[in-house]
Amino acid sequence: MLRALAVDDERPSLEELLYLLNADPRIGSAEGAGDATEALRRINRALESGPNGPEAIDVVFLDINMPGLDGLDMARLLTGFAKPPLVVFVTAHEDFAVQAFDLKAVDYVLKPVRKERLAEAIRRAAELTDNTPRIPVHEPDPDHIPVELGGVTRFVSVDDITHVEAQGDYARLHTDKGSHLVRIPLSTLEERWRSRGFVRIHRRHLVALRHVGELRLDAGTVSVLVGDEELQVSRRHARELRDLLMRRP
Repeated sequence: MLRALAVDDERPSLEELLYLLNADPRIGSAEGAGDATEALRRINRALESGPNGPEAIDVVFLDINMPGLDGLDMARLLTGFAKPPLVVFVTAHEDFAVQAFDLKAVDYVLKPVRKERLAEAIRRAAELTDNTPRIPVHEPDPDHIPVELGGVTRFVSVDDITHVEAQGDYARLHTDKGSHLVRIPLSTLEERWRSRGFVRIHRRHLVALRHVGELRLDAGTVSVLVGDEELQVSRRHARELRDLLMRRP
């Protein structure tokens, strides 16, 4: 069973998070801390007591915007520990997702926290420990991909995605109506969506062939127009892309 520490300076948010954590069968214990300094003291005590000690902590559910030492600062400090707990960020702000995963966070959950979304974060943390039973997960819908928007999960049709941009361990999905950040590496989406007409054109970009409006050649450089955006094509991918566009129905 996972031993969790929740950190949030807003008492109502902390109490709600602790309630949801304690309701999950994979959580053996969950305690709260009102700021990063208090949390670090508890983590230090836990490390001193050993991995099986009474104060051991497996995963920290961490708010970002806190007075004094914020959540990102605390996560950076934890990377210097010999055996730090896992980190799941729980925040009302989606702007820090890329920084969070640069710090090797397990997940990034937006407030208001929903039970189902928190359960997914707990599942990810459980997979990285040896003391928590697995709960089966349903296979994803191949025609849609779940995205977080304002704390609500929506399902974006793969057919509506024009191109995908790599952002660290994240990928940004672009559609005609906006963009969404998901925690899936670009290489995974390339493999998953190859049969759906997505092609790598650069180390940072996948494009959906059906959304390519123009192929442009200019002084030896190649680019494509996808909607109103022009994307550069690397030299190593240019020939394959031209061949695929020529064969496009």
